[in-house]
Amino acid sequence: MELFHKTSDADYKSFDSSNYTFSLNGRKGISLAEKRKLGGGYNYLLQTSLPTEFLCHNPAEEAVDSSHRAFTTAFPRGFAVEILHVYSGPPEIVYKFRHWGYMEGPFKGHSPTGELVELFGMAVFKLNESEKVVSVEFFFDRGEVLGGLLKGASLDSSHEQVAPPCPYLRNAG
Repeated sequence: MELFHKTSDADYKSFDSSNYTFSLNGRKGISLAEKRKLGGGYNYLLQTSLPTEFLCHNPAEEAVDSSHRAFTTAFPRGFAVEILHVYSGPPEIVYKFRHWGYMEGPFKGHSPTGELVELFGMAVFKLNESEKVVSVEFFFDRGEVLGGLLKGASLDSSHEQVAPPCPYLRNAG
């Protein structure tokens, strides 16, 4: 939560801001400054190598505020995280998690479904000798969340266009 709500490196209590790196799905680690350049908030968690024509949420085009607003509108009661299993303890903490919430608000021109939207993943946190986080690696499929957010009917054609659905999954449940 600290990464979402603090803007000054000096304010971090649980992170070693001068040595911190973040990595998603095996990508090269980035610093806090690089994370901010990506738009912070949800944007660095939604990095992808998909071509832009297939993106329904393009982190490169979102600011911290617009991205945060899109997700807090879609999940007005929050998007909880649940630690399902801890595999190892400090200084290297490895765990399995579930992030979940009910889509009770619109998202990018799609009406709310009221359905549960969730994703499962793994994370690795590395701590220094002062027990501050110096490295975070997340592994998850961003499509689990975005797919759930796009299930609702299109609100109208005045909203930005979304990528066409996958032809193989178009009629899937």
